[in-house]
Amino acid sequence: MITGKSGFPETSLENKWKIRLQLTKPVTWPPLVWGVVCGAAASGTLLIYIYYFAHMLGNFHWNLEDVAKSIVCMIMSGPCLTGYTQTLNDWYDREIDAINEPYRPIPSGAISENEVITQIWLLLLGGLGLAGLLDVWVGHDFPIVFYLALGGSLLSYIYSAPPLKLKQNGWIGNFALGASYISLPWCDIFFFLNPWWAGQALFGTLNPDIIVLTLLYSIAGLGIAIVNDFKSVEGDRALGLQSLPVAFGAETAKWICVGAIDITQLSVAGYLLGAGKPYYALALVGLIIPQVIFQFQYFLKDPVKYDVKYQASAQPFLVLGLLVTALATSH
Repeated sequence: MITGKSGFPETSLENKWKIRLQLTKPVTWPPLVWGVVCGAAASGTLLIYIYYFAHMLGNFHWNLEDVAKSIVCMIMSGPCLTGYTQTLNDWYDREIDAINEPYRPIPSGAISENEVITQIWLLLLGGLGLAGLLDVWVGHDFPIVFYLALGGSLLSYIYSAPPLKLKQNGWIGNFALGASYISLPWCDIFFFLNPWWAGQALFGTLNPDIIVLTLLYSIAGLGIAIVNDFKSVEGDRALGLQSLPVAFGAETAKWICVGAIDITQLSVAGYLLGAGKPYYALALVGLIIPQVIFQFQYFLKDPVKYDVKYQASAQPFLVLGLLVTALATSH
């Protein structure tokens, strides 16, 4: 089990690979993979992941080639470019982690500087290579998947790295994280690789509805990103990072967080209602209600103690809401 604790023997090749995998944070890959699914759904494909049946619509077809394209796009968005972003972020957070979580792989010395930098470059180049491959495979005249991946990778870099280091400012950094997690190249947040736009660009055409709705969801992504800031207040304050809990205090930041998540989703529901899709709007409201319940049950009581429990309980409903919204744009 990969827990985030150190103590792996340096001589163990198997444990070294566990550390490498740990740096990429596999737990953050599914939302990016799901984003590709939502992008394919918005192009006219009803894909209800894992537990549901699939129906063929639009440009995606249930044949070997299109399934293979989807898998490559998911690998690009998840393991490669989300892994790149997470490893990069851990590298530039090593001083903060030495205060907040000294047991993590980089501050604990479980992996060397050269090994981390090599991993960052391999994941980045691998992800960009797959993006270019997808453009050639699909026959794009303009390599849109490659440029989405490149733009998201750049955003990930300036989020984490000096001199810009967007994460130093709670508003700008968390919005950039939310945008990359939902619409630009993750995660999480999140920092992550245009999963929705990549899936839509692969199987359909980006249109104003898709762009507006995913950017709205990026504000919800800002709220999700704030959830992770509460446990890092000590290190952020010591190093001068103005995360929202540091800048506004934990009590105010809690309400900013839930407000960004809930108001954004209600705005999307209103957008769908105005677009003449009341059943999708009603379904989305139905998915917002349990999120609000879990916010009061867990997050607003103690955002540090219950952050993992809250995210595990509430985020599946937000993710299903993404799919509902994607499906609404396909009809």
